[in-house]
Amino acid sequence: MKPLTETEIRAAFVNCSKGEAKRLSVPHDLREQPWDDLDYLGWRDPQSPVRAYLVTELDGRNQAVVLRCPSSTGQPRRTLCSMCLTSPVSGVSLMVAPKAGAAGKQGNSVGTYVCSDLACSLYLRGLKDAGPGARLNESIAVEAKVERTVANLAAFLAKVTG
Repeated sequence: MKPLTETEIRAAFVNCSKGEAKRLSVPHDLREQPWDDLDYLGWRDPQSPVRAYLVTELDGRNQAVVLRCPSSTGQPRRTLCSMCLTSPVSGVSLMVAPKAGAAGKQGNSVGTYVCSDLACSLYLRGLKDAGPGARLNESIAVEAKVERTVANLAAFLAKVTG
């Protein structure tokens, strides 16, 4: 993924108003992100634990979505992430995105199970330890796992914007 600026991230949101995009919390450490190893940049809102954000580049344009997620109270759920097919010890959460446009204004949303810390890219590449038994034993190359994750992400974003 190519490095993004705060302005580029704010302009990429497809399922919130421009005013909401201006007010949301963007990571302060954008320069330190491992951009070459990211398929998407995801983060939880430090001021609101039930909000998360995800931004990626698909088909040559940046797309970002606002997500609702459960607060991180209680025991993390060891289920399978729909994006990267990992079951990290940090847990997997149902993340729900309001649909873009008129459908979103009517309250329609779509959801998917995603690593609670939104670190799918790092788990796939072995750059972050997901814990014992968290990764399926697969014989495909890392590049194929990345392609699958990007396809899963694209399918989710198509549901948000469609």
